[in-house]
Amino acid sequence: MSVTAEDVRAFALSLSGTTEQFAWGMPIFRVAGKLFLTLPENETSMAVRCPIVDRDELVVAEPAKFWIAAHEANNAWVRVRLAALDDREELEAIVADSWRQAAPRDLVDELG
Repeated sequence: MSVTAEDVRAFALSLSGTTEQFAWGMPIFRVAGKLFLTLPENETSMAVRCPIVDRDELVVAEPAKFWIAAHEANNAWVRVRLAALDDREELEAIVADSWRQAAPRDLVDELG
């Protein structure tokens, strides 16, 4: 099963407090005003929050799936190729993790 930008959008918007906007030439998603997801590269990838240590490990372990955009090298973000994702479960785990890093505690507690 191939993961699409519509799958990303549908799941992201299902998370409490999420809004979609358009900025920097792409769809962006925020929770409580904080950015947690973008759909760059004509919506063929997503950029998500990821602690730098974890991000670097992901890129080394699965370079066909994860990479770091040059302008995000010093920030806690990683890019993910949608076509390389295994399934919706993997997509949802990645997006939910990014959302948790940006969401206020009360919303995170709601999600569990």
